[in-house]
This record gives sequence, C-alpha cells and structure tokens, in this order.
Amino acid sequence: MTIRKLFWAARGILYKTCFGRFGNVSYIGRPVSILGRRNIFVGDRVRIQPGIRMETANNGSIVIGNNTAIGQNVHITADGEPLTIGENTTILGNSFITNLDHDYQEIGVHIMDQKRIVKTTSIGENCFIGFGACIQAGTVLGKQCVVGANSVVRGTFPDYCVIVGAPARIVKRYDPNTGKWERTE
Repeated sequence: MTIRKLFWAARGILYKTCFGRFGNVSYIGRPVSILGRRNIFVGDRVRIQPGIRMETANNGSIVIGNNTAIGQNVHITADGEPLTIGENTTILGNSFITNLDHDYQEIGVHIMDQKRIVKTTSIGENCFIGFGACIQAGTVLGKQCVVGANSVVRGTFPDYCVIVGAPARIVKRYDPNTGKWERTE
C-alpha cells in the first residue's frame, strides 16, 4: 500500500464519525467537495479516487453499495430522495450522476431559480459506467448494465444491456438462452 493510500485510509477513519455510514476498508482520495455528509452512506470496500464531488440537499441521500469503485473527478448529486449505486459497480472518471433537474419553462427567470424536479435515479449492481458518462435524473439501470463512454443516459433500462450514445440507447442485450450478448436492432 502506498503512503498516499495510507493517508486515504486515515481519512476514512475520520469519515466514520461524520458520514451517515462509512464502511470498513473504504477510502476516498482527496475530495473536491462533500456537502451533506450525514446523508451519504458508503458501503464496505468502496474505493473513491481523488476529485469526488458529492452533494445532498432537502433530505436527499447518496447510497453507495459494497465493493464499488469510483474514478477521479466524479460528481454525484441527490435532492429529496435517495440516489442509489448498487454493489460491485464501477464508475469511471469525469462522470456525472444526479436525481435532480431544474425546470426551464419560465422565460426571463434564471433556470437555477426555477422549480427543482426530483426523479428517482438508481444504478443496479455489477454495472459499469464508462468515462465521462452522464446519468441524468430519472435513470434506472438494471443489473449488470454497461454504459459507454460519454453517453448521456435517461430512462429505465433492463438488466444485462449495453447502453451507448447521446441520447443513450440499448445496442446489446444478454440472451440467457444462447448465453451471448446480442446486438439489438
């Protein structure tokens, strides 16, 4: 273990006192910003690289399952309800995950001053989120979904599918009958 990771482990011991939960053998590299620590629940063996930005507001919470890895410079926001990330999930760097949208209907009123719209957002277990992906409010990913790099994802996606693009769409699904990942039309 490098000296840097020893510092991260020491920080993890400190986080046990100020997070809603901070699991065993979990660590966070130097964060950019963590707001609402009491509403952030980190499972066991969670590895978060430097540059994380996590924010909770209005009783929103962030729940990160066991054995999850989060890359550098990831931004996660939760407002009004839990945003969940399943166990054994990998999220590569420069990604964004949220359960919050802002209305834009009022002309002449800055979007940040308009109504907040909270939509259920969850990532299933064993998912892989590619570099630079944007998981928008209202996204529900099933088990073992793969999201391509730089994809912009919104909607509900079933278990065992590959999702790519902006806007994202399913390009492959696992077929249990053949035991293969097959292209979709």
